[in-house]
Order: sequence, then structure tokens, then C-alpha cells
Amino acid sequence: MPWPFTGREDEVELVRRSSTAARHGIVVTGPAGCGKSRLVEEALRGTDRVRAAGTPDTRDTPFAAFAHLLPEAVTLHRAVRLLSGVRLLVVDDAHLLDDASAALVHQLAVHARTRLVVVATDHAPAPDAVRRLWTGDLLPRLALGPLPHDETAELLTAGAGGPVEPLTARRLHRLCGGDLRLLRDLVGAVRARGLLTPDPATGERAWRGPLPLTAAVRERAAAVLGRAEPAGRETLDRLAFAEPLPLDSDACDLDVLERLEAEGLIEVTEPARGGYAVRLAHPLHGPALRAAAGRLRAGRLARASEEIGLALKTEAAALERRVERADVRDTPTPAGEWLTESGEPVPAAYAAVRARYCRLRGELRDAAAWARQGLRHTPGDEACHLELALSEAQSGIVGEGEADELRGGGGGGGAAAWRAAARGDLDAALEALQALDGERPYDAVRLGAPALAAELPCSAQVFQDHAEALSRADGPALDGAAEALRERGFLLFAAEAHAQAVRAHRDPLAARTSRTRAVALARRCQGARTPALTGLVLGELTARQRQIVTLAAAGLSNRQIAERLTLSVRTVGNHLYSAYTRLGGDRQTLPGRTTAPESKSA
Repeated sequence: MPWPFTGREDEVELVRRSSTAARHGIVVTGPAGCGKSRLVEEALRGTDRVRAAGTPDTRDTPFAAFAHLLPEAVTLHRAVRLLSGVRLLVVDDAHLLDDASAALVHQLAVHARTRLVVVATDHAPAPDAVRRLWTGDLLPRLALGPLPHDETAELLTAGAGGPVEPLTARRLHRLCGGDLRLLRDLVGAVRARGLLTPDPATGERAWRGPLPLTAAVRERAAAVLGRAEPAGRETLDRLAFAEPLPLDSDACDLDVLERLEAEGLIEVTEPARGGYAVRLAHPLHGPALRAAAGRLRAGRLARASEEIGLALKTEAAALERRVERADVRDTPTPAGEWLTESGEPVPAAYAAVRARYCRLRGELRDAAAWARQGLRHTPGDEACHLELALSEAQSGIVGEGEADELRGGGGGGGAAAWRAAARGDLDAALEALQALDGERPYDAVRLGAPALAAELPCSAQVFQDHAEALSRADGPALDGAAEALRERGFLLFAAEAHAQAVRAHRDPLAARTSRTRAVALARRCQGARTPALTGLVLGELTARQRQIVTLAAAGLSNRQIAERLTLSVRTVGNHLYSAYTRLGGDRQTLPGRTTAPESKSA
């Protein structure tokens, strides 16, 4: 059975609008496997349309893509006349069209009597007539990127039969790189082999262990798995078991590395404190090489426990330096990923650093997962407890039966403040921060009280700019601070600054722009529920989802909603599931949380 369509609401609406009256159509392009055809199918569901498609085997046969619509012998002129009466024509895999079919599509676009929805794959050879559809401005182009991580995680919930543990969702997203066909292949393989098991702490489905070498994996990793040259394969295997390698390592042969770099199989990092280093270019290649290595070869190449410990310490130190520089943009962390994927114990000190880094990036579910990894083998670690408390509280989760204070002193007070904020008690949250003697002033800015952050202990100008803009209630300055935060990777902080700008702007248009930006960033923060974002909650839903959630909040059952809106019960259920997944609640708790704050953001 196909997986349910998930996410991409704006793109679906754009394709749908492009196929209506007074529109000439649209071209949808993107990498192979990113879901272009499925998106078009979803957007045009229920519409009267005719479909044609290119195939690799018929590129030399004139009008092969339209053989089911045209007589056997036909000229281009007559073909245009015959198809000009078609109201809506969908052309899939247009990059595979024969030249005659491509010319026909181009002429239909020129005459503009038939609305066209054309789908083509990026970086694939395509007939000039197809490329000129968008380069010649005949049709608008929607360049579809890989499915974002948050929407991939939502899709995995359906594909895996239930919620997927955050580190597993991150692993699958990283390995597949937006290729949804590979994603489905991998999920099916790990489920079939019983590798997707409940996490003891959360009950979510987790995958630990090696990568299954399915046919799809072998095809996409053929450049490294099929390498016959001994020196090149040996270097690739060494990287798979020990990346990143210093460029001056004994294992690095510069001649071999130059060839591998020219083929796009490795990357050389920019020089840092430790100098140049070499890593594999594609995240799928390392796991594929490790899975393909025999037991003896893997034993020879695998790092010793001392080397793994050193790699983790080095990686953690690099993350801490980035935090000190107020730069938490995405950065490769192969040592930590390899450790968790293999199911080995994660040192609490490393787990706490990873949790903090994820939390600062707005990846709250990932942060909680890393903290739990550290607590699994060191249950009393205070830093991991603190990170777990902060990430859950900023997700709107208040721990049941937990003490507000942790043994971490000031850190525990910070957790108490965010727990109070999660309960909706902002006064208690600010009181908890005041009791810390200015130890966590930026939290006061995020909670909307810049007066408590008169002197920021950190040197980062970006945090000071946010505090000063909020104290002046300066909407444009808040937007500027938000963009600076976003550029440095602080997506949650940026979303909060844009949300604060909504209330500060005097211009309604500027306020709407700030709200749109805040919602877009908040969607990427894994269910963050902080006071600054509460007014944005319902704004995260599509119009149909808002309508259905509002009716559910009024007490209507799924069947009653379906009857009122002339929908199927299944469609109503799917909309509610998507809405609750996005907003982090359920039918019992969510409506009360979403309807009240909405009035504040008017």
C-alpha cells in the first residue's frame, strides 16, 4: 500500500491553483525520488485530466508518450490540433520524452489552450523543447527540494506503523537525502528484519544496528561498493570506519585522495584548529561500506575503544566551541552518529553536549533523545537531566511528579522557569529566573521580559540585539535580530523573535510578514511550545485543518464533521492526525490549548 501523502501543503496549493481557469499550468522539477509525481497526483485529485509520460525505452519513437491519445500517423501540427481540446494535460517524466512528444508539449504551451502540468527530474538530460518551457518563461516552475526533516519524521510515523524515535528519524532522513523511494525501501527492510523495536523510555520505534544492503542501497552506493581499484577501495573503507581522517594521516595517499575527490566521493574540510580533514561525501556511503565489510575486515578497520572515546571528545569540544561563538549551524558529527546507530553506550558527557546543541538549534525532540541516551547508562547525570527537562518544558511538556529543582543549582532553576512557562504561569517563570541572580538572562528575553536581561553575560552581539529590540518594542529591529539568529542556526530563538515582532509592528502588512516567518521557522522546531509562539499555533495549520480542528474542539465527532463538510470519515481523521502531529497535542488536550492563545495574536 502507498504511504499517505504528508506535508508540502503550500506546494500542493500552488499546483492546484496553476491548473484552474486563467492559468496556463506549471512545471514541477526536483531530484529523483523526492515525490514530484505524488505531489501532482495529490494536488489534482478529483479533477478531470489526461495523462502522458515519457519512458527511457521509447525515446526514439515519435509521439510515443501520446500514442494512446493520437492516431498512428500524425504530424506535429495535427497533434497540436487534436490535443488543444484537452482541458488539463499532465506530462510525467518529461525529461524522458522523445523529441516529437517534447515539441508537442512545447507547442501546446505556446498556444495556451491546454493547461499543462509537466513533471521533470533535475540534473537529467532533457529535450531542449522541455527545458524551454521554463527557461523561455512559457510556464512557471516549481523547484521541489527534498522533503524537510520534520515532514519526513511525520511521514515515517505512518510508514513505520507508529511514532519513530527522533534519532532513528534523523538517521533515515540523513541516509536517504530526500529520496522517498529509498526511504520506503529502508523502512520496509528494517521492519521485515525486526530491527525497528520499541524504545524502552518512550515506546517509540527505534532502529539500531547495521544498514540493510537492499537492492536500492546497493544501486545508490554502487560508486563505492563496486570499486575494484584496491587503493581507492582501501581508502574508502578506512574513511567508513574512521572518518574524518586528518589529511596528514598515514592512511591518506594524496594521489588516491585527489582521484576520489575528483569523482565526488570524498570531501576535504576547510582548515580549522586541527588542519584539513577528509570525510566521505555522501552519508549513505559510510554505512554501506561498513555493512558490506566482512567480519575480519571490519575487525581490522574498526577503531579501538580509545580512539572512539577520543573522537567523541574531539567532536564534543568542537560543538562547545561553536556554542561559545554563537554559531550552531548544522555540522557533521559522524562519531556520535556511528555510536548511536551501532547501539553502543553513549557517554553522558557527550550526550549532554549533543542535547544542548540540538536544543539551541530548536531540535527539541532530538535534544530529549540525546539526553535519554546519556541517562540510559548514567541515570544520575545532572547535565543530561537538565537538558531533558529544558527540551521537554520548551515543548510544552510538564514532567509528572518531578521536582522543580534539580541538583544542578542554577540550571535546575532554569528548568523550573520553563516548566512554569509550560504550565502557562509566566509570572512564576519570571520569578524563577529572577532568583538566579541574572544567570540566565536570555531566557528572560525569550519569555518577553527584557528588563531582567540588562547585562547579558555572553559576548554574542546577536543576543544583545534581540534584547534591545524587544525592550524598545521595535518590530523591524526584532525581525532583523530574528534573521541574524536564523543565519547562526538558532531557529527557535529566531521564530520567537519574529513572533514578538508581530505584536510590536504598527504596520499590519509587516506584522503578517513576521507571523509568516515565525510560523515557517516554528514548524522546523519539532513541536516547540514556548510563550512567544503560543499565538502562532493555529496559524501552523492549513485552512481545512483549522476548520476541522475547530469543529473537533466544539465536540463534534469525526463522523459529524465529515457529514457537515461533505468529506469522508477517513479524510477527517487524516486531517486531525496531521494537525495534532504538527501541534503536539491530541483531541482531548489540544483544542483548549489552541483556541485561547489565538485571540492574543490578533
